[in-house]
Amino acid sequence: MEKSSFLKTFKGDLSASIVVFLIAVPLCLGIALASGAPLFSGLIAGIIGGIVIGALSNSHTSVSGPAAGLTAVVLVSIQQLGSFQAFLLAVVFAGVLQYVLGLVRAGSIANFFPNSVIKGMLTGIGIIIILKQIPHALGYDKDAEGDMAFFEPGGSNTLSSIWDSIALYIHPGATLVTLIGLAILILWERPAIKSKVGAIPGALVAVLAGVLINQAFEAAGSSWAILPEHLVNIPIASSLNEFFGQFLFPDFSQWNNPLVYQIALTVCAVASIETLLCIEAVDKIDPEKRTTNPNKELQAQGIGNLVSGLIGGLPITSVIVRSSANLNAGARTKLSAILHGVFLVVCVLLIPGLLNMIPLAALAAILLQVGYKLAKVSIFKQMWASGKYQWWPFIITVLAVVFTDLLTGVLIGLGASVFAILRGNMKNAYFFHKEEYHEGDLIRIELSQEVSFLNKASIKLTLEHLPEGANVLIDATDTAYIDHDVLEIIREFTALKAPAKNITVQLSGFHERYNFGEADFVHSEAPGVAAKGKVLTNN
Repeated sequence: MEKSSFLKTFKGDLSASIVVFLIAVPLCLGIALASGAPLFSGLIAGIIGGIVIGALSNSHTSVSGPAAGLTAVVLVSIQQLGSFQAFLLAVVFAGVLQYVLGLVRAGSIANFFPNSVIKGMLTGIGIIIILKQIPHALGYDKDAEGDMAFFEPGGSNTLSSIWDSIALYIHPGATLVTLIGLAILILWERPAIKSKVGAIPGALVAVLAGVLINQAFEAAGSSWAILPEHLVNIPIASSLNEFFGQFLFPDFSQWNNPLVYQIALTVCAVASIETLLCIEAVDKIDPEKRTTNPNKELQAQGIGNLVSGLIGGLPITSVIVRSSANLNAGARTKLSAILHGVFLVVCVLLIPGLLNMIPLAALAAILLQVGYKLAKVSIFKQMWASGKYQWWPFIITVLAVVFTDLLTGVLIGLGASVFAILRGNMKNAYFFHKEEYHEGDLIRIELSQEVSFLNKASIKLTLEHLPEGANVLIDATDTAYIDHDVLEIIREFTALKAPAKNITVQLSGFHERYNFGEADFVHSEAPGVAAKGKVLTNN
């Protein structure tokens, strides 16, 4: 039974690893190019992210590699330090810091990311993937693969690049390759075909079709043939010595350069936040609903960055594009991430020439499908149905991620979420309606289990709107925690404001540590007394 189960997950993992490998190759190269680093450094990061972090991580489906969110940091850092080798030393130190963060359990910060923001981030990335791949799908490859920021080098942006690709340059051969690739991927999703092809991934078939189509154009001397600059471009070594010569090592003479440590802190912070965001998001779309220990993940990422920096690789994070593609392709265990790293090693070492025959347009078809699955219309409908306090942080996060970058977008989304919570608490305040009140009624205010500072405004407004001469019971029977500011409001109201309005206040269930006088307490509500008021909840 165990053997049968392993074979079942192995087929899915193998199929998914091929898909992730095909996506990872151009992304590793594109991120290295956008970072101003050697192309081979991106491949090293992809290999370490797959094999080393994949083996150490306790995440079942996330995939690590060089991250688009770090391209600007890497580019500026290399310029400031004056050499790539000095930057590698900063990567090594960043890895050590990340490992320490995992040891001190700093990964628990992931628990504070609201669900609406995580879903907004995933949806925003899906839209970015679609927008960024449209030019590549049409054969316009001015912007490097892996660049996820809205503003691109040279003064252009995501939308202007799409306009340029449509208005100025549509390559018929690349467009045909994309359309055929999409048709294959869509057909491969149909149950009738899926049951016949088994573990053969549609992405592999789409890529092979793209290669064969372009080879046919080249053989015929057609103008539809895709030029080399629009194909995958892995550095080809003529010998083993030249291959190993591409590995670079840190400049340890820079150990006393304060700027190295400053950059290490920046890389550690950005890489850690991106990783935590990614694993939180991937766990939410995992069909088996498994959870990743964020502290162990930080430790694995720290070791990965340490190794990557020592042998000439870019900084590594868990990456949403590859992770979501991994899940959508049927991955069930971390074997998929490890195998994709093995494929990178084997193919870069043995068959780089074959990989360099793959049109970027064929890979654009795969990424367009990944983007669509992340940004389905059904997700927008689901969030709209969840109510405005979920919808607005979600849609603001989506727009912010699309029009800025991942981290900036998430920070804006978090701000929107906090604002929604505060506004929700303000709206939840109890405003007394005289027409619903009969003199002598007991107004009962029941506090929730956790009363934080976010409830301060709601409780204050509730107490201020109580009518003169009212009988009020403030019940904390089910309350485990009350914020100090809220306690001060209740004390002030009981001691000063209530007597001034001839309001009788009774307190019930308050723990003795809050130091309320015993005379103010009641232990049960008199039978037959009407209880009117709003239950204050901790949002």
